[in-house]
Amino acid sequence: MPKLPDYIGPVAFGLKMGVILPGMSIVDTIFEQLCRCHRDGLLQNGDIVCITESVVARAQNNYVTTSDIAREVQLKLGLTAQGKVAVVFPIASRNRFSLVLKGIAEAVPRGKVLVQFSYPCDEVGNQIISPDFAKELGRDLFTLEDLGGRSFKHPITGVDYVGLYREIIQSAGAEATIYFCNDPAAVARFEPDGVIAADVHNRAETKRIIRRFINNCIGLDDMFTEGQVRSEWGLLGSNMSAGNKLKLAPREGKEVVCALQRKVAEQLHVRVEVLIYGDGAYRDPSSGIYELADPQPAFAVTGGLKGFREGIKLKYLADRYYHEGKSAAEIEQILEQRKAGVLPGDSMEKEGTTPRRIEDILASLADLVSGSADAGTPVVIIKGF
Repeated sequence: MPKLPDYIGPVAFGLKMGVILPGMSIVDTIFEQLCRCHRDGLLQNGDIVCITESVVARAQNNYVTTSDIAREVQLKLGLTAQGKVAVVFPIASRNRFSLVLKGIAEAVPRGKVLVQFSYPCDEVGNQIISPDFAKELGRDLFTLEDLGGRSFKHPITGVDYVGLYREIIQSAGAEATIYFCNDPAAVARFEPDGVIAADVHNRAETKRIIRRFINNCIGLDDMFTEGQVRSEWGLLGSNMSAGNKLKLAPREGKEVVCALQRKVAEQLHVRVEVLIYGDGAYRDPSSGIYELADPQPAFAVTGGLKGFREGIKLKYLADRYYHEGKSAAEIEQILEQRKAGVLPGDSMEKEGTTPRRIEDILASLADLVSGSADAGTPVVIIKGF
């Protein structure tokens, strides 16, 4: 493929990599495939190489067990086996949180685990209980007893997450107390020995509110940040693996992307940008679920991908100048001049072009190309962006 002609816009395609296993060098493995791309004319200056976080973490052997989580919870919160720990605003997800909860419950096998769900949905849009039922109750805080034996299955997965999470806690030997409230401060009413703020995007605010009443509070991002197996994100961005293992988000992602960028430049003499991506930042219009269960779409990027993408509203300007009687050639010339200029943020020429972080756009595009079901293309190349 030669350099893209001017009449082609951005293009993204996935690279089949084969199985990537713990202990493999992720930089060398991807570089070998990029060499093939270079020989076939598929890699040029300005291309963006996007790597899914899962293969980076797997190559790093970045796994923890539920027993590891239990020890970390005991250490961070100073809990005994008879302790009472509260979990505030967990995501309703088997992949993302079931093993995290199991590890938390194993930390207090002769104690209690309190789970405070937000309602009617978790923070990414997974339905916990029926919105209509919540309105009928008409109260800020309610318990399992208030459900009157009702169970509410997730409309997409068909899973009763309230029942599932209770079973996980009880299977570890702990006593389960589950209630529903959208105010994180409500946890103080139950007088736990320690609290884990389990939400993803609002974690800082949730911890701040809880610590006004209970100082012994940590977030998922406060665990596994040190040691041989670790991540800058802690347990955020982790995924269920085989057995009782969780795969953490990659560690030292910045070093990985810079090492690959440097190797491509030195050995192939091609200037690329590199990005490690997780979930895309988009909301599914059918289910209402916000797909971003990771702390952010990109875990690490090289320097050229920092900043925001914004531009002029081509549709608006084309209509405007057409109604002013200008020809297609005249409109094209004006648009090129507008693109080259600097416009204030409130300019009508930019109306509707919300500034977005470049790394978020690219990570979302790469996630859509590779697919959440994994199309066997954990590396995506974006051209012409």
